[in-house]
This record gives sequence, C-alpha cells and structure tokens, in this order.
Amino acid sequence: MYRTWMRFFTPGPPHLRLGLVCLGVGLQHGALPTVGPRTLDHHVAVVISAGSGWYRRPDGRRTTITAPALLWLTPGVPHHYAPDPDTGWDEGFVDFTGPATATYTELGYIEPDRPVVPLADADPARSVIARITRAARRGNPLLEVETAAAVHELLVALRRARADTSAGGDPVLDALARDAFRPLTVAEHAARHGMTPAELRTAVRRGAGRSPKDYLLSIRLGRAKELLAGTDLPVAAVARRVGYDDPAYFSRLFTRRVGTAPTRFRQQQGRTVPGGWSDRIPHPEHPPTITPGSV
Repeated sequence: MYRTWMRFFTPGPPHLRLGLVCLGVGLQHGALPTVGPRTLDHHVAVVISAGSGWYRRPDGRRTTITAPALLWLTPGVPHHYAPDPDTGWDEGFVDFTGPATATYTELGYIEPDRPVVPLADADPARSVIARITRAARRGNPLLEVETAAAVHELLVALRRARADTSAGGDPVLDALARDAFRPLTVAEHAARHGMTPAELRTAVRRGAGRSPKDYLLSIRLGRAKELLAGTDLPVAAVARRVGYDDPAYFSRLFTRRVGTAPTRFRQQQGRTVPGGWSDRIPHPEHPPTITPGSV
C-alpha cells in the first residue's frame, strides 16, 4: 500500500530565463512501485527520509539505499530504483531544469557520478520541499518564481546535509579562511596541513567547488571590499591587510576580478561613519535598529 501526492508545472520562456525552474514536486510513502528503467530530460532530487531500497546503475551494479539519503536522477542517464517491498520508504521529489544546473554541477552541488548520496539529516531538505508544495496551490500567481527560488535553497540544503560534510564545517576550508590574509602560496598552505598541493586542490574542490587559489582570492577580495567601504585606509594599506605587499598588483587584481578599481569601488560603496563598523553578523531575530537617543 502506498500514497502519492504530486503537482507538475510548465514555466514559460520568461521564467526559464531565471536560470533554474521547478517542473514538479511530490510526496510519496509506502511500498511504492519500481521506477524504470527510464531516462529523463531534466534533473530530479529524490529525498528519502525513512526506509530503504535499491538503485541500479546503467552498468547493472546495484546500490543499497538507506535513509536518510538523496537520489540524483540526471538528464540522459538511465535509472532504475525501488523501495524495499516489505518496508517501503518516505520520499519527497523535486523536478527541475535550467542552464544553472551546469554551474551547480561544476560546483559539486549536483553529482551525476554519485547517484546515491547518504545524508546526515533529511529534515532541512524536506522543509524546503514542503514550502514548494505549499507554493503549488492552484492559482498562486507567484508559483514559478517562488518555486524556482526554493530549488536554489534545496540544492544548498542538500549540499550542507551530505553525510560526508561535517556539521561544524570543513576543517581545511576553515583553516584556509583563517590564514587567507597571510602571504602564503598554495604549496605553503598545503604543507601547513600535511598535504600535497594536489591533495589540497582535491579537498577544496570537493568542499567549495573551486580551486584553493580562487577560494583564497574570494576571501581576500571580500575583506578588501569591507575595508574600502567601511574605513579611510589608503588602498596600499588595504592591500597589505589582505595579504598583498604590492599595491599596484592588488589594484590590477581587484579591478580584473571586481570590474572596477578599488578607488572607484570606495566612491560607490563608501559608508564610513564615526564609531566604526562591526564584523559581527547580526542575529536574524535581532537586527540592528535605531533606538531613542542613539542619533
């Protein structure tokens, strides 16, 4: 015995230009029928929150699925799967498509070569799927945009929930971020972690979807923007603060990556005020507010 609820959508051309759109959503539980063998022309994320079953790869290899788990169905790849007929399973699925899927794949959020992904916790992804089901009510004028935005959230939730990702963060990425402003080469960063440069590249690519050099650069430039916008430090001092002894090189790098020179960025974004600024992230339930007597 099983139960199924599902909705399917047909976004128009303007919505497709959002880059990522939702094509459908469903909730199922019980001893569901076997799916496939079949091939789709779009992506599907199947989040299994309870139960167990199996997945058969195109080469015939069979993989056991034990909840919580994620099942990736990718375009053009035959798939064949089913829950255990005795226990069944609980699943939520989201169909989606768009050119942004290529970027999410490049960044490691979608894993075509890893169709079965163990999850540490399925609840965050299930919460996003629940929001999509609520948005799927008949007559919702925001349907396509609301569900498209939720697909982005779903991919982030699934990436964070992978069982091979520490709940406390990635120690390699944390250490790189901590040392990002030191004038160290990638090889020197690797040596500090007892790794070869190739091992460091693999670890950072797996964790952040980019090279160590690009990961460090993004942190340095983010901090440089904060200093340019929130202080009166000369550009040369900003460059030194973020790890560049040559201010001319820093300016060229900043301009090439950001699209505008540091001085121009400061003119556009400068918000220097008496009293300075804070690098503490405000709590979402207690944002900064103006209180009587504070101005």
